[in-house]
Parts: sequence; structure tokens; C-alpha cells
Amino acid sequence: MGEFAIGQGVPRFEDPRLVRGGGRYVDDVALPRMAYGYVLRSPHAHARIRSIDTGKAKAAPGVLAVLTGSDWEAAGWRDLPVPGGMKRRDGSPSYKPRFPALVKDRVRWVGDYVAFVVGETLHQAADAAELIEIDYEPLPAVTATANAAVPGAPLVWDDCPGNVCFARFEGDKTATDAAFARADHIVKHRFVINRVTAATMEPRGAVGDYNVADGRYTLYAVLQRAQGYRAELAQVLGVPESMVRVVAGDVGGSFGMKSAIFNENPLTLLASKLIGRPVKWTGTRSEAFLGDAQGRDNVTDAELALDKDGNFLGLRVKSLVNAGAYLQPGMPAFTGNLGTLAGVYKTPASHVDVTVVFSNTNPMRPYRGNGRPEAAYVIERMVDLAADELGLDPYELRRLNMIPPEAMPFKTSVTFTYDCGEFEKSMDIALKMADVNSFEKRRAAARKRGKLRGIGLSFTIERAAAGGFEGAEIRFDRSGTVTLVSGSHSQGQGHETVFKQLVCDRLGLDPNEVYYLQGDTDQVFFGEGTGGSRSATMAGSAFHLASEKIVVKATQIAAHLLKLEAADINFADGIFSSAKTNQTLTIQEVARAAADPSKLPKDMEAGLVSNAVFDTDTQNFPNGCHICEVEIDEDTGEVEIVDYNVVDDVGTVLNPLLLHGQIDGGIAQGLGQVLMEDIRFDADGQLLTGSFMDYAMPRARNTPAFHVESNPVPTKTNPLGTKGAGEAGCVGAMPAVANALVDALSVLGVKHVEMPATPERIWRSIQEARAG
Repeated sequence: MGEFAIGQGVPRFEDPRLVRGGGRYVDDVALPRMAYGYVLRSPHAHARIRSIDTGKAKAAPGVLAVLTGSDWEAAGWRDLPVPGGMKRRDGSPSYKPRFPALVKDRVRWVGDYVAFVVGETLHQAADAAELIEIDYEPLPAVTATANAAVPGAPLVWDDCPGNVCFARFEGDKTATDAAFARADHIVKHRFVINRVTAATMEPRGAVGDYNVADGRYTLYAVLQRAQGYRAELAQVLGVPESMVRVVAGDVGGSFGMKSAIFNENPLTLLASKLIGRPVKWTGTRSEAFLGDAQGRDNVTDAELALDKDGNFLGLRVKSLVNAGAYLQPGMPAFTGNLGTLAGVYKTPASHVDVTVVFSNTNPMRPYRGNGRPEAAYVIERMVDLAADELGLDPYELRRLNMIPPEAMPFKTSVTFTYDCGEFEKSMDIALKMADVNSFEKRRAAARKRGKLRGIGLSFTIERAAAGGFEGAEIRFDRSGTVTLVSGSHSQGQGHETVFKQLVCDRLGLDPNEVYYLQGDTDQVFFGEGTGGSRSATMAGSAFHLASEKIVVKATQIAAHLLKLEAADINFADGIFSSAKTNQTLTIQEVARAAADPSKLPKDMEAGLVSNAVFDTDTQNFPNGCHICEVEIDEDTGEVEIVDYNVVDDVGTVLNPLLLHGQIDGGIAQGLGQVLMEDIRFDADGQLLTGSFMDYAMPRARNTPAFHVESNPVPTKTNPLGTKGAGEAGCVGAMPAVANALVDALSVLGVKHVEMPATPERIWRSIQEARAG
């Protein structure tokens, strides 16, 4: 369909509605007689609750209900979902803590859920919460990842020895030990990967509405996966899934954070049932820092073994990972992305040892990349450290060890089997884009201006669409216009645009006559949701399959109407034609005929509707080369990113405009973590970075214009040939920026700078280098 065809940079169809204020976010939901909820949170990182007195709060003006852990138990509702199936180091089952919506006897992080107050207005509910009298007995707390498993550390859960939740191992330890034994060089480093928060543009929120007439619960919420969410929520409520409806409208960012069932959501439903009215809870930015799940946060020791020529022989990685105070679904999934540690290299032997520990901090869960950025950061920093120690060119060291295209499919030494990729070609394109050959001239010119200039490269790979299924439906109405129903859910990625492109290109439709529907479990027939860079592959393939079903049935109808055989019918650009007649039919005309059984072949069901489920157990592997160039002010430590070039392979590019948006946004989040973002707690577990005054976020002035090109190598793992793109920018940015910083400071002898590389931290590195 010309301008709307696959591969065209079609602007997002969603944008006019959104920029005009027509977004339908959860806080826009306003139901009759709606009341408002407020969460009273723990002020302690760890404390025993001796008593709770809610008498004054219940008597406060406008208060409709005050719920505590005892009320939650009395309702007979269950704990929030907690994942299982992992094992500890000794092979015993992982520790699986309870996760009640409201705690009853002990709080375990600053922000833990103590009470839920419902009032006629939000201010009345918040004022009443101040009247709740709680007697706390403070207990010792542990927040730092490195300290959580130290002997004698305070226990987050009394029956969880050493705070260890589970361990996971990947690779061949025997082969790896042998590789290290014969190595000519061994490079070692410890990486402290800092904790960050999603800081989504739209805070979390929920509206719970219990209908006493039919006993059905409706939850309006922010999420990534409506169908799976409903199934888990029904288990919490203890009711059949059919008695729960979940509705998600527009979602202002998520990055993995919003896909869990957070405490407030079932609390609004319980409160609604008790008071007989809908209940809304909307989080503030301050609450987001206290209550949202967070990401990253691990301490990793890595070793790389090389022979005398620079060939990689083995990789050994040992990580201590912070789970927070509770275990959320999805948190253990990061261990499935340990394969990113293999990078794009032929390393014949690897072994990875991961220990996950509890701490008195916010629960952790997937955050854009979910283990991939951390793994990419480790391997790509290790390559640069090895090049420095051995006196080799970091680009040529990568080239020497890269997997060539002819080796595909290639089974790495850490879980993954890559099906395709042209790594060296992508790197060469990126090196040319970045004009690396002229870099030393730019470095010298910057030095004359009092600036330290550096360049850093990363080549990273990740798994995407890691197996599973997704549903899609194409529904022609009686007039020939179309509704697309998606099981995937957008949080700003542009699903509506891409899926309309896919269907309109195949069926010859005008996208302005196509309505897109998502997020309502009463209307979406089937689906899994968004996450792990899966939507283009999974939902896109489902729409592709549904489109093909439409073509097959519509061709049969057209043949019947034209009194021809189906084999004689051609379909292109929305037109059915045949060499045996000068008559043609549009797909809209066929759709209108499909609504009339008298015009259809015998025994054919009326209607032109198709649904499809794409199901696969095969993942794909997007990859790319990032080259970042920075300048550092030697007197202040301030960093300016002066150039950034990317060559990505995401397979078939469905919409280059949206692809660039995904890459750009991911880069911004990656450089944000490397340069400024940091969640910090004091020794008592109090959050020190609880607002944007303390938690620095990247701004437009911190980012240059990103230059993004594609080297598409379509995958055969799905009918579209696509690879995931949603997390690629974030995965590549962290190591590229970090390598550029170290390259700039290398003239002073600096070998590494921990994240976040704030101006102060860089300035101190410069002073220490000068002094030492």
C-alpha cells in the first residue's frame, strides 16, 4: 500500500490523539461515586510491628475504610504471586517468601505496605493515614548487595539463611577451568552495577470496581499483559478468571516495571467490595521511588582468559544479585539472559555463577533489557580491559574473536545458539560512520581546549522474543471497515502503527479506516502481552497469520461471486481479479458480501473475521555496534557526548522511524545509568534519592543526535524475519559510553570508572591519577 507499506517510515497513528490531550490513561478513569485510596508506607527499612491502632483514622472526616494486614487476611484473599522453581546452591528449592498486599507483623523496606485508607477525597484519605498509630520496633537492616550475604548480616527473612534466595549456574566449569589453566593472559575485574528505577512518565495507578449485582471485579490498571495479568489476579482474589475483567488504556511507559501485580491493585478491588463504590489510587512521583520495583544492582567478578595471540579461551563470571525484600514474578527471568555474556565471540568455554540475595530494599524486577545490559557491560568492558593490558587495538581484538557468518548457526559457551548475523560487517560500517581513522586528530584538538576526548565501542547481542505465543484478530464489520485486536499491549512503542502497517500492506486497506483495540480482557480474545522485545516478532507474526487467513477466505468468496475457481483469483493491493474476467472486487466489497449468507458458498460461515496465534519456542538475536565519543572537562569532570553512531541488526525493519525511536530511547536510558542515574540508601535503609532533585535523569542537553543505521540480516525464526528492537539501544549504550569515558581518561592512567560516572566521581578519578 505504497506510503504505508512495510519498511516505510510511517509516523505514528497514535500521536495526533496523544499530543492533543486525547490519551486515555488510568488516572483519566472517572466512575460514578468513585472514592480515593491512599497507602500508608513503612518509614523503616526493617521493623517489627508491635501494634496498629486505626480508631482515630476511621473516625476522621470523609473516611470510608481503613484496611490493615488483618483485614486482608479476614477477606480470605491470597498473597501476591511469587515465582518458584529455582534452586539454591545445594540443590534445595529456592526460598519463597510470602507477599501479602498489606503486612501484618513486620516491614522489610522503606515503602512497605502497612495500611490502605479510603476516603471521599484523596486529601481526606491522606490526612486520616496520619492518624494511624503504629508502634514499631526497629530492627537491623541490610541494603548493600555486597553486604547481604556476608556472615552475620541482618536477615530479611528469619528462615532464609544468609539471605540467599537462589543460585544459578551456566556453562561448563570443568572446560572453563582447563582453559584458564593453559591461558597466557588472565584479565580480572570487579564491576559494581548500580541500582536504577524506571521513572516512567506516567506513575502507576489503579481503579478497582466491584459489581455486587453479578459479583464481578473490574480493574483499570497500567500493565503490559492484560490476559496473563487477569489470570494471576483471579488467583489472588480466589475467584474464577471469568469473574475478573482487566482494562488497560494508554500506558505512559513501563520498561518492564508495570507488568507485575502491585499491592495497590487488589487493594482497590477489596476496598471497592467493602464500601460498595469504585476506588481509585494514583501514585505520586515520591511514591514511585518508594513503591515501584527497581532494576539492575549487582556485583560481578569477571575473568577473561586469552592465549598469547589474543584469542579468547575462557570466560568466568561470578555475580551477586540483589532481589530486594520480596520476590516479584519476572525477577528470576534475568538469569535466562546470561547468554549475553558470551557476546559475539567464539570463546570456547565459559562458566557463570549467580547468587541472588534478599535485602531491605524495594523488590527488583525486569527493567529495560532485564540482565542483558549488565551482561553486555561486563563482557564489553572486559574486552577493552584485555586490549589495554595486552597492548592490543580493542577493535582488532574484537575482530579476531568475532563469530563469522559462515559459522552460523553457532552454539555459544553460555546457553544461546545464534541463527544469523554479520557482526564484522556491522562493526566496519560503524567504524566508518564514526570516522575512527581521524579520531586522534579530534583528540589532539580537544586537548588544546582543555578537554579529554575519548572513543568507545561496544558490540552487543541479546535474545528477544524468547519463546511463547501471541494472539491477534482481524475483524471486518458489515460495511467493510476493520478492527484489529491485539494481545500485545503498547506503553509507547507504536504498536498500533506497526500492526496497521502489517495488515494494511497485506490486505490493501486504508489505515484511517482501521480501528485498533488492545488491553481489555472482555474484548481481546487471547494474548500474552508485551515484554522482552517480543511484540514485532510475536504479535506481528500473529497479525501476519491472521491476514493470510483473511486472504484465503476472501479469495473463496470472491471466486464464488465471480463464478470462478479460487485458483483463478489473484489478490493484490486490496483488489481481487482474474485473467478470466474483467470484473474485479475490492476486499471491502467481499467483506460486505461475507455478512450476507445468501452470497456465500454453501456451508461457509458468514462474516470475514480471523484470529491467529503465533507460537514458537525459538528466540531471535538482535545485535549491534555502538560507537560513542565523549569529551571530559579536566577541571570539573563534566562529560559531553559529542557523537554517537549505531549500526543495528534487527532483521526485517518494519518501520525505520519507529525503530530509530526505540534505539534512541534505549541509548538515553543506557547513558543515563552510566552517567547519572543512581538509587542510593543510607546505612539505615533510608532512600537518599527519592526525587528528581537527587535522582538525576538524562535531559535533551545530555544527548547528541544519534546516527542510526541498519544492517538487517532477516531471521528465519518467524515469518516476518524480524528481531527484537525495544531493548537494543539500552543494551549497547552502557558499555559503549563506559569504554569512551575510560579511553578519554586513559591518558592519565585511569583504567576504569564505576557507574554512575558523575562529574564528581570522574573529577576524583582525575585527581587520584594525578596524585598517584
